[in-house]
Amino acid sequence: MQNNFKSLGLSEDILKNLDSLSFHKMTNIQAMALPHVLKGVDVIAEAQTGSGKTVAFGLGVLSSVKVKDYFVQSMILCPTRELADQVATEIRKLARLTPNIKILTLCGGTSTRPQVESLQHGAHLVVGTPGRILDHIEKGSLSLKGVKSLVLDEADRMLDMGFADDIRAIIKKTPRSRQTLLFSATFPENIQQMSKDIQAKPLHIKAEKSVQNKDIQQLFFQTPRDHKYGVLTSLLQQYQPSSAIVFCTTKIQTQEVAKYLSIQKVKALALNGDLDQDERTEVVIRFANGSIPILVATDVASRGLDVKDVEAVIHFDLSKDPEVHVHRSGRTGRAGKKGLSLGMYSQNEEYRLQAIEKLINTTFTRNSKLQKSDQKSINIKTKMDTLKIFAGKKSKLRPGDILGALTKEANIDGKFIGKINILNERSYVAIDSRHIESAIRRLAASKIKNRNYRMKIM
Repeated sequence: MQNNFKSLGLSEDILKNLDSLSFHKMTNIQAMALPHVLKGVDVIAEAQTGSGKTVAFGLGVLSSVKVKDYFVQSMILCPTRELADQVATEIRKLARLTPNIKILTLCGGTSTRPQVESLQHGAHLVVGTPGRILDHIEKGSLSLKGVKSLVLDEADRMLDMGFADDIRAIIKKTPRSRQTLLFSATFPENIQQMSKDIQAKPLHIKAEKSVQNKDIQQLFFQTPRDHKYGVLTSLLQQYQPSSAIVFCTTKIQTQEVAKYLSIQKVKALALNGDLDQDERTEVVIRFANGSIPILVATDVASRGLDVKDVEAVIHFDLSKDPEVHVHRSGRTGRAGKKGLSLGMYSQNEEYRLQAIEKLINTTFTRNSKLQKSDQKSINIKTKMDTLKIFAGKKSKLRPGDILGALTKEANIDGKFIGKINILNERSYVAIDSRHIESAIRRLAASKIKNRNYRMKIM
């Protein structure tokens, strides 16, 4: 099996771009799927997050697009906005040297008006969530008559989230002659049935099973159900991660754990499906920029979450699915850094640990006791806070404008300024906690790009 991108017959522009992105050799799923995807064959690909699947279908859909034909030719459906944004970002990177190609993201949680306006100007490739895509079809703002390739990314998750009817309604609006690519971490019966209904003689490809990341240390602690909060406190006291994701199985549990940590004077926020899109975005931004050290999340809410430098993952509830456990743990120990995965389990859940061990061919360390701490509270502090500015891309704000105002107008040393995120109507900047009060006071008395904007410390 060839693993060099040059063996695929891709255009020189795409090969040059792949080289600039340091994509020299294909991953297992890319080498198995891409030759068939590029031939227009329908494919079912079993591949987990982190396997390189986005490049596998991304290069396929980009290769089929004719830029001179200004209508939607390819569509990628994703279960969540976070994943859709991540996929769109990755495909835009792959398309950097392809001139005049337009890639549009269509997801819920935001106003449809800007999306309708963008669609009126035409697009070649659409990435979105089923609900919002269907909304646009029903309103007449999106036509799929010219779709040549359709991708269902994380199809198992979409069906688990109840999108089956929406997906079928969307597919009815596409030509029968289209190519359909179905990417899924698992291949349960409902996915098999979906494939029979929407694909034509698909080639079934299965990537290698999960392997244990050697940079991640995994420890498990047998914990009675009514002792979980105490054990969580002990884990955070003992390991003191500067950033951690605590995984729970239910929305209510995420809220209760986040509330408990807040009572313990630890900054923590819940990420679950009850949050609207703006709230979810703000939570992720504050966690990613280091102003919130603990994120308490459900698996569904965390799909597509792309945050670097997470020191630890804590499994407050063990996942019922071994693959999901591997996906959770893979949030830490990235880019060659050491990671820590800490799990609580009851005596009755031993079989779940054994299933994970079998999946990744390893043996976990089980510690029944934790070191006792003399501390009465958890000593995890953040150095940063987030300043929210009520203006963004629509006001023509750029990161340099905000950085310049903070360093020049507010006289804040650049070393005390962290990540800057600019959205359509809001901007967020992480600032050293010791300087954020003076920053907002001085900015309020001066201007950003010759204008005064409302702002607050989050």
